[in-house]
Amino acid sequence: MNARKVTIRYILLDILSAMTAWALLFLFRKIGFEHLQPGDISLVFSDTNFWRGIVVVPLGWLALYTMQGTYKNVLRKSRLKEFQQTLLATVIGVVVIFFVLLLDDQVGAYNNYYLSLVFLLIIHFTLTYACRLVQTSSIVRKVHNRQIGFPTLLIGSHRKAYQTYLDLENQETYSGNTFVGFVTVDSPNPTHAESRLAAVMPCMGTTDDIRQIIADHRVEEVIIAVEDTEQTQIQQILRTLDGCGEVIIKITPDARDIILGMVRIDSIFHSPLITINTRLMEEWQYSVKRLCDILFSILALILLSPLFLITAILVKTTSPGPVFYAQERIGYKGKPFKMHKFRSMYTDAEACGPALSRDDDPRITPFGRIMRKVRLDEIPQFYNVLKGTMSIVGYRPERQFYIDQIVKRCPEYLLLQRIKPGITSWGQVKYGYATTVDEMCERLKYDLLYMENMSITTDIKILIYTVGIIFQGRGK
Repeated sequence: MNARKVTIRYILLDILSAMTAWALLFLFRKIGFEHLQPGDISLVFSDTNFWRGIVVVPLGWLALYTMQGTYKNVLRKSRLKEFQQTLLATVIGVVVIFFVLLLDDQVGAYNNYYLSLVFLLIIHFTLTYACRLVQTSSIVRKVHNRQIGFPTLLIGSHRKAYQTYLDLENQETYSGNTFVGFVTVDSPNPTHAESRLAAVMPCMGTTDDIRQIIADHRVEEVIIAVEDTEQTQIQQILRTLDGCGEVIIKITPDARDIILGMVRIDSIFHSPLITINTRLMEEWQYSVKRLCDILFSILALILLSPLFLITAILVKTTSPGPVFYAQERIGYKGKPFKMHKFRSMYTDAEACGPALSRDDDPRITPFGRIMRKVRLDEIPQFYNVLKGTMSIVGYRPERQFYIDQIVKRCPEYLLLQRIKPGITSWGQVKYGYATTVDEMCERLKYDLLYMENMSITTDIKILIYTVGIIFQGRGK
């Protein structure tokens, strides 16, 4: 089943439910509060507020659902979670509609406000969840009947891996795992257990090949089933999987994990597996962060446009060369992008190869030093934020030349590629610009701390500290 078509169906039905709920609310208020006669129903359709609501209200609901992450992973939905999400979104949306659209209406009694609120809450939730329940039940049924499957890679090749395969294949309710193959942890040499596993699925290689296998076979889920003697490899495997996008990672538990309460299952019929949470924030926080990035960048470019123009003129008149400087950096998921800045160095600054700047760097122009003190050179990066290659707050993006050196000493640097780089960062606020690879590694711990504590609140704190650094001229 095509996930895109299912998503479109969800969206269309949500729009239809929202339009119907609004229409019924309008009729309810006209008949119940204004005592409209059944023969005068046609007057409803001549009311401009009715048609405004029919158009605007569903768009508001779609925005809320999108922020909630409703339209992600539509083939993996659970009916119980769908109920919880729909109820939460309905309560939030109805409260917003009440205060924005209904509270100013003239009504005969205050009770009518509350009747409108309750009516919309019940009717909107009932219509929306009923449509979703039908769709979700159909998808779940197709998963259980093996009509829908999720490409899965099994990591491990011995007894536990083979037993995990058997458990998943023979469980009472099929969970949708369609194995593309397995990879070995220690070596590619076949063993008896591997021979049994190879009889039911192909050996794709070793853990060194994981990323390529996931890309080539569009793997959606990875199950780690390694032996006790291979437990030391798990951290390395997880680091490798960190750069593989939205892949769901699960691991077979042992008795200790079950006793400690680490095992959570979605269905009583499914095999117990520990799901490794790769999401750093809730879906709605990602949406809010992106929305704030866009609004903040537009506002900054508008308010700073006079300063932008003056800076551009000064860059052009104080040293020969272009106004802007674009350099390839490595960003989200390891993808390269062009980062834009006002040029603060002479045009032949790196004629001898890449080099990090320092306090007495002769490559920096006189006006470039002033720009760096107050970070004027960073203003064009708001364009990168609007494009989506950067965020306002993230980590300092580096060139591949330096990433290769950092990774040799601190392989955990690659974990940062789970998020977008930023104009400012916790590392820059707490440590500042790095002038050596050793300092980059030292700064890394602050960026990793940020990644593990990502939230809208953390971003606001970092922005406040950044503004303080700008006004104090402590940049370099």
